[in-house]
Amino acid sequence: MTGAPQDKILMAVVGAAHGIRGEVRVKPYGDDPLSFTDYGPLETADGTRRLTVATARVQKTVVITKFKGINDRNAAEALNGLELYVPRDRLPEPDEDEFYHTDLIGLTAVTDSGEPLGRVVTVQNFGAGDLLEIRPSSGKSYFLPFTQAFVPSVDLDGGTVTCVLPPDYLSDSARDDGDEDAGAD
Repeated sequence: MTGAPQDKILMAVVGAAHGIRGEVRVKPYGDDPLSFTDYGPLETADGTRRLTVATARVQKTVVITKFKGINDRNAAEALNGLELYVPRDRLPEPDEDEFYHTDLIGLTAVTDSGEPLGRVVTVQNFGAGDLLEIRPSSGKSYFLPFTQAFVPSVDLDGGTVTCVLPPDYLSDSARDDGDEDAGAD
């Protein structure tokens, strides 16, 4: 995901063409896979392109979508990878303890004692829940589950997320999986 203006919320990303009549596979963001169709035309981050959904249907993990004016496979293929946004003012305010991903990106991650851990660079979901990707000032970035247990506090005004890390979470030492003797006879 690329950086978007704070006044826009990423709703979906267009994937591969589906069939020959201009349909595409769309990866939606949000709890309801069809919610990206509810707020009017979608647009690119820079606002130079607007697309209106003609039809959409859920198919497994994607939404097969037909946009008005996209009528053949070549036009559909040209949309692959396009990130689609909605102006923030068209969306409802999030409930307490709910956040738009764009609001979390860029926040400083700190421990419960206030020690800096790094910055939130993305929010990912690989199927088992949201993960904050935190990039420290040096070293590799790492993921932290975005749950109450790991992230008990988000202070948007203060620009921080408070994180509780398990012991040795950031340790570089080898993990003991308990399989040292696996395969040895």
